[in-house]
Amino acid sequence: MTIALPLRQTCSVFLSCSLLALTACTSTPPQATWSYQTASSRQAIPPDQAYPELFQAVQQQWVFDDQKHFVDALPLRDPARIRADYLAQRDRSGFDLKRFVDENFQPSAPAETRKPTTGTDLREHINNLWPALTRHYEQVPAYSSMLPLPYPYVVPGGRFRELYYWDSYFTMLGLMESGEEERTRHMLDDFAYLIDTYGHIPNGNRTYYLSRSQPPFFSFMVELEAQAKGDNEIYRRYLPQMQKEYAYWMEGAQTLKPGEAAKHVVRLADGSLFNRYWDASDTPRQESYMQDRETASKVPDRPASEVYRDLRAGAESGWDYTSRWLGDRKNLATIRTTAIVPIDLNSLMYHLEATIALACQKSAMPRCTQSYQARANQRQQAIERHLWNSAGYYADYDWQKNQLSDQITAATLYPLFAGVASPERARQTAATVETHLVKSGGLATTQVQNGQQWDKPNGWAPLQWIAVDGLRRYGHDSLARTIGENFLHQVQALFQKEHKLVEKYDVEGTSQGGGGGEYALQDGFGWTNGVTLKLLDLYPQKESTSQP
Repeated sequence: MTIALPLRQTCSVFLSCSLLALTACTSTPPQATWSYQTASSRQAIPPDQAYPELFQAVQQQWVFDDQKHFVDALPLRDPARIRADYLAQRDRSGFDLKRFVDENFQPSAPAETRKPTTGTDLREHINNLWPALTRHYEQVPAYSSMLPLPYPYVVPGGRFRELYYWDSYFTMLGLMESGEEERTRHMLDDFAYLIDTYGHIPNGNRTYYLSRSQPPFFSFMVELEAQAKGDNEIYRRYLPQMQKEYAYWMEGAQTLKPGEAAKHVVRLADGSLFNRYWDASDTPRQESYMQDRETASKVPDRPASEVYRDLRAGAESGWDYTSRWLGDRKNLATIRTTAIVPIDLNSLMYHLEATIALACQKSAMPRCTQSYQARANQRQQAIERHLWNSAGYYADYDWQKNQLSDQITAATLYPLFAGVASPERARQTAATVETHLVKSGGLATTQVQNGQQWDKPNGWAPLQWIAVDGLRRYGHDSLARTIGENFLHQVQALFQKEHKLVEKYDVEGTSQGGGGGEYALQDGFGWTNGVTLKLLDLYPQKESTSQP
């Protein structure tokens, strides 16, 4: 079954004075249509539901080194028949599980990139990577775990062969620098489509990612497009999707009492409303099934479902994993993500509220403008009241323990990036960061070294850009330059030595990629490419070239 779908919904879920009240319809006309199969007519169910016994056997026996391999594999026939055949054959003498999988599934190839030819400089190499990392799945094969999208998009690379939410904003920054405006707009429209279709932007366009989102950067994507085009109409055009995403993150806020939490929202004892990371499911992640089961097994006195929910919420945060979410900052089994009010998430939510207010203003909707601006102001006041450590930096808040974190992390710069910080507190934050987090290879993620990939000694491209852009917003150009140039030197050094860009870097001056986490270091790499181009344009320097 196919149907022509409007690119943007014409009816807006307009959140007015009553948080989720349906009060208005915008008159934005559809900008384009496409012939497209409806989600309900073709969408496959996740692998752990389609053939649960086979899924568990493959993951528990570690048939593949990477647990993501099997959930990305394409069933070659009706999953119900595969399941029935597996159940009929598994107890027979000589049954070979690996052979059964090979005969019934087609593996998904990694998003590989070629090494540059001798003499290729870094900028040229990145420009050559965009086509190699571009995928187009307007229609997907039957039974695939992939979710179709109307336009081409850029994937991160390696095992990450689908569209990821927050990764893509930083990729889009680089696409703009490369003059790839059409590709950038297509990705924005893919995200708008995901919101319209599923009610939120999932972690990635896979069926097993639908239970959660990722850091909400959609309003930044809209802002990027509007600024690049010099067209304020862009804000109005994507207003329905921004409102719908806001409704997703704020669901349950209406009836929340002080000291309670529901889904993504938390209300503190004084009535302050915040957001947290959360996942609709409380089972092991399909793509990390055995890792999650092993983690939960280490805390027998705690319900496994709680551990799974916190692991999933940590995956939604994008910082999977970090000492920020760990009770003892060391052991993953102490994870308690849902107990944390994160400074980065709430800074992003402030930007979403403020951007919706701006879009309403440009749509001549005064009640909408006032409502969202009031929410942005309330969140700003709450951040200043509850998420500021008097030692001189923004921090996370444990709403269950009523305790502000004393941990200095790169997330402290999000209020500067989102424009929520006061000038004086931005100054203090900059001084704290300069003293504790700036390294020879860029900005460190945390000061804790525990084997988790979002901890010391790793540095990540998106956090470098958030630091640089946020510091420059508040006039701390010298520190921004130091962080940006230090990270560029690290990227250039590894490129010259190994002819590639990678997902994360060791910023302690070792000129190598980062480590830790659940999988090997990945090449590609979407957000590193994007941030590198932005930094090269801000801080021109002699670029390294690939050498034999």
